[in-house]
Amino acid sequence: MTKSLMDLVSAARGRILEIDAAALRDELAAGDLLLVDVREPDEHRLGHLPGAVLIPRGTIEPAADLHFPKRHPELSQARKRRVVLYCGTGGRSALACDVLQEMGFENVASLAGGYAAWQEAEFEVAAEP
Repeated sequence: MTKSLMDLVSAARGRILEIDAAALRDELAAGDLLLVDVREPDEHRLGHLPGAVLIPRGTIEPAADLHFPKRHPELSQARKRRVVLYCGTGGRSALACDVLQEMGFENVASLAGGYAAWQEAEFEVAAEP
């Protein structure tokens, strides 16, 4: 049987932890976590969560791989660190979160509702000049 994108996202959501915007805001205020925006660069430039590192969904696997020459130094070393991912509405970040768990990341979560939920909650956003 052929699966749709939403089938894949739904299956990933069954295997990952999702947190809401208020919980993420509290975690950001409380301590050390790696916040990863998995959207595309143009989306990130228009607005993003303060402190977020941009690693688009299409590059998450090589960025996280300890043995890949062009890995992302901070993400690839974060297997035991709290990592929270977000995208526009939560689908891409759910898929990316699922992949990171498969790659050995122990404490990852996806922002439920993504950047849209963060904006809806009227929490602080940053934008590139």
